[in-house]
Amino acid sequence: MNIQTQCCGMIVLLVLFLFYKKQDRVNLNTEKAYLRLFYVTVLSISMDILSIIAIVNMSRLNIHIVNLVCKTYLATMISVALCSLSYIYADLYTRSGNYRTFIKKYIFIAGIGTILIYTLPISIYYESGNTDVYTYGPSAMATYGFALSFVLINVYTILKHKNRINPTRRQAVFIWMAVWISAAIVQFINKNILVIGYAFAIGIMVLYLKLENPEQNLDKRTGLFNQNAFVEYTRQLLADQKSFSVFCLYFEQAFQNAEGEQLGIEVTQYLKRLPETRAFKNAEDEVVLLFDDIHYAEDILKLLTVRFNAGWGEEGSVILHPYGIFIPDISLLSKVTDISSLLRYIRENSQKYTENYFLTVDETMVDDMYKEKETEQLIVNAVENNRIEVYYQPIYSTEKRCFTCAEALIRIKDEEGNLIYPGQFIGIAEKNGMIIRMGEIVFEQVCQLLSEQDLSQHGLHYIEVNLSVVQCAYSNLAEDLIFIMKKYGIDPACINFEITESASLTAKNILLDNMKKLMDYGVRFSLDDFGTGHSNLNYVVDMPVNIVKFDKDMTNAYFENRKAKFVMEAAMHMIQGMHLDIVSEGIETQQQFETMQNLGIQYIQGFYFSKPLKKEDFLEFLFHENQ
Repeated sequence: MNIQTQCCGMIVLLVLFLFYKKQDRVNLNTEKAYLRLFYVTVLSISMDILSIIAIVNMSRLNIHIVNLVCKTYLATMISVALCSLSYIYADLYTRSGNYRTFIKKYIFIAGIGTILIYTLPISIYYESGNTDVYTYGPSAMATYGFALSFVLINVYTILKHKNRINPTRRQAVFIWMAVWISAAIVQFINKNILVIGYAFAIGIMVLYLKLENPEQNLDKRTGLFNQNAFVEYTRQLLADQKSFSVFCLYFEQAFQNAEGEQLGIEVTQYLKRLPETRAFKNAEDEVVLLFDDIHYAEDILKLLTVRFNAGWGEEGSVILHPYGIFIPDISLLSKVTDISSLLRYIRENSQKYTENYFLTVDETMVDDMYKEKETEQLIVNAVENNRIEVYYQPIYSTEKRCFTCAEALIRIKDEEGNLIYPGQFIGIAEKNGMIIRMGEIVFEQVCQLLSEQDLSQHGLHYIEVNLSVVQCAYSNLAEDLIFIMKKYGIDPACINFEITESASLTAKNILLDNMKKLMDYGVRFSLDDFGTGHSNLNYVVDMPVNIVKFDKDMTNAYFENRKAKFVMEAAMHMIQGMHLDIVSEGIETQQQFETMQNLGIQYIQGFYFSKPLKKEDFLEFLFHENQ
């Protein structure tokens, strides 16, 4: 009997099955589709072997039984082709409802093909003493026709949706299809060479090696599911609109050394054994637990609290306090990537919400995260579409009795042209690094204005430009700013950079190095927002600045709080004793202006004189006010 290739195929499938079943699986739709394809392939090869045995022994069997066995084998070939298409659709249509809708019509087509196979006549070739055994005739031709149709639909589907299908899956299926078609052509030309069943087994092996090996979804060190498995599984759950809970644990100890690694294994193995829980190693210090039931999740959280307080290692000598984020209902999110975004956002802003080890996410936190993401996109769009504008607020000199300088203030516009103010986006731009590019754009616009207009004719000596915390920690800041000044031919004396106290805390050495390079070039510096945050007169001593700006809140406090009045007066006398000038910000009334002027404050800034103005309005303001 010519069943050697079929037996080889069965051995290949048996070995793969043993490897496949011993590993933990995430329960993805593609895993289910692969398993169906695997079982149908086993059935097809088994029926191939049975059909050959039946043909060889047909002298002792009823011919109708032999025909039934042979036709059943042919029908399984269509089933294999259908399951291969089902496997692709499981990846293409993550949502189960869509998957079932699309696959139903192909099941109907396969059903028609199966009916034709069983109703059309079949011919059998076999000569006693000859190893050549095969079937032919209308039933066999119908099999080839329908199976080939499914193969072509498979190829068409992959090509049409190539950008939506996993590239590795696309490549693996193409290899499988090529092997299958080649085997079908060989067997069609020479019916004595029965290799289609073996080709089926090779295709299953290719899919296993390229995609379906469960170890690809496992973290090698801990045995937990890895980040790829987390993304795929949560994507599937969200697509199916299934409710589930997420609990993320962050460990300060990264379990780096030998003792720590052993401790890490103890912890992760405990988490892995939690019932009705899927545990994922999402990062080096991060484990994510998924639960189908929120009430069960809450029970597990209580259990984890008790367990971590009991200690780990020998005799429970090591107490771990992982930081935990609990998302009770994931339906608040719309995309799988938003899960990681939310976890990262909560972790970065944890002190804003709570100082406890375990934090439960609510709808407000999710809304805050989405607002931040919207603002991030708004910033990107503003940079890419030239929607960053510079407004200028005039600063009054009490000595010259005119406006001798101005502060450049950034504004961005949304797509409808509405102005977005710095308080809404500066912190986010600093967090994602876009502030460096935005700062360059602002400074370039200031330099462009200075190159186009001789502002000295209107009494203006210089323009103040803010440098953010992130900019001050940027090692190439000085070189970039000097390049822009040279590009527009700007006298550095026309520029005064404002730094904040917090900037000097972040990267003082880099800041001082940048300041030295820029001061050597000829620019000056102001210490902005004195009186806020980590206010300390030592900053005035340490920073090589020429001007100190009193924050609006400090100015207001002078008029509202008797103690604040003495503090501000003392600070003012000390600063002026160091021969530094002072700008008082936030002046809004004539009384405030006159009081600051009588105190000897050199510069006054605020709505009492003018709000920040667009470039054109600012130039007109100078023309009229400094006559």
